[in-house]
Amino acid sequence: MAAKDRVQLVIADVDGTLVTQDKVLTERAREAVRKILTAGIAFTVTSGRPPLGMKMLVEPLGLKDPIAAFNGGVFVRPDLSVLHQHLLPQAAAQSACEIIAQHGLDVWLYTDQDWFVRRRQAPHVDREEWTVKFPPKVAPSYDGLLGRAAKLVGVSDDYAAVARCEQDVQKKCGDQVSASRSQPYYLDITHPQANKGEVVTVLSQMLKVPPEKIATIGDGPNDVLMFRKSGISIAMGNASDEVKKAAKFVTTSNQEEGFAQAMERFVLS
Repeated sequence: MAAKDRVQLVIADVDGTLVTQDKVLTERAREAVRKILTAGIAFTVTSGRPPLGMKMLVEPLGLKDPIAAFNGGVFVRPDLSVLHQHLLPQAAAQSACEIIAQHGLDVWLYTDQDWFVRRRQAPHVDREEWTVKFPPKVAPSYDGLLGRAAKLVGVSDDYAAVARCEQDVQKKCGDQVSASRSQPYYLDITHPQANKGEVVTVLSQMLKVPPEKIATIGDGPNDVLMFRKSGISIAMGNASDEVKKAAKFVTTSNQEEGFAQAMERFVLS
């Protein structure tokens, strides 16, 4: 690869991409990141996770650059101190909560530090706690919290209802929010400037790397926005056909070392 064509920054999604379905960061994935950093290429992660939910990646991957939590709603340093954040407008957060309830979904609320649920035994709460490695706080009412919301999540195992809710939030809240599914059962709602396309733009400016020298890799519908902004885009083998079509390259699944293979083949080759 000619010097002028080299990737200077890799931005990786976490769940469904960097880690396996069991949330394991494999040794081959770690080694791929080590090779990237050794080659002088910057590496960081972006996710719908809260900042604290990515703490376990910092040391194993040797992360040195800003991390984009909440799909860019909060940018933190590797020590998790906040660089800057985009909170949801309070009126829009209230409206989104009402729409989520109308569609029969549970709603979670995240601030930059805390995670609130209305029911401790609601679907996916245990799984999320195991994933992010910290427990939620139970708040039957979110009154008094909506002015601090960095992200809302609509949660349901009725995938069609989640898709309908996504469309309804986008239609009724307009440009007041960014709403997209990070998983078939999760609808992430953040500030309009908190999306993965903006993550590429912000990190490009922060690290002084042209967008065309950035490689992005992900598996979800919300990763398509960063695909559009980066010079190299890679979809995981476990991504939907729609997501795969939006990327320049497709690797194997996250159960088949797809992240490491993509780094070896499309970034380090």
